[in-house]
Amino acid sequence: TISSELAPPLRGSRAEMAMSTIEAWYMADKVTNQTAENRCDPNVPACSEVMLDLGILSWKVPPEGFSYPQKAVPWYPDGIQDPALKRIRESRGYNYADIITCSEECLPDYHNKLKSFFEEHIHSDEEVRYILKGSGYFDVRDRSDKWIRMKLSAGDIIVLPEGIYHRFTMDIANYTHAMRLFKGEPVWTPINRPADVHGSRVQ
Repeated sequence: TISSELAPPLRGSRAEMAMSTIEAWYMADKVTNQTAENRCDPNVPACSEVMLDLGILSWKVPPEGFSYPQKAVPWYPDGIQDPALKRIRESRGYNYADIITCSEECLPDYHNKLKSFFEEHIHSDEEVRYILKGSGYFDVRDRSDKWIRMKLSAGDIIVLPEGIYHRFTMDIANYTHAMRLFKGEPVWTPINRPADVHGSRVQ
C-alpha cells in the first residue's frame, strides 16, 4: 500500500491522522479488460519505497460530512470547507479546483472518453485527484518501464509528478466522483507517448 508517510506532514489535520490505504501492484503483461484488476499471478505488490522513488504522494481525507456537487468547473467552496483539504490545497499551492463525475449516465461519449483516458501519456504539471465517491485505477510506469496499478477509492488524494507516464481507467463499478486540483490555470492537453524528449521528462 501507499502510505501517507510519503506525503508532507499536515500537522493538526485529519489528513495527518488518517493513513492512506491506496493499494498498488504490478500489472500482468497482457490486459484484455482495462477495468479488471489485472494482477500478476501470484500478486506482486508495489512497496511504498518504490512509489516514493517515483515521486507519488497520497493522503486519506474522508469526504463524509461535506457536500460536493456532481459537477462544477471550476469549483469554489460554498460554506464550511473541510479543514484537511484546505490545508493540503494551501500547503501545495492548489488554487484551482473542479469536480467531475465519470459514469455512463453523467459523462457524454463515455466509452470513447474511457479509451482516451487509458492512452499512455504525461502532463507538463502534476496530476492531482481527490476521490469523493466511487473508485478507479491510476496506472504508472516504474523506472524499469513496468506498469504499476493503484486502486483509488473515496477519500484518497493522489499526486502524480510532472512527466510520469500514466493512464486512468474506471473499475468494474463504472463510477468515479472526483475533484481535480491544479496550481494556476489547468492545462488539459495530455502528451501521449512517445514523449521522452519533452522537457517534463528530461528535467
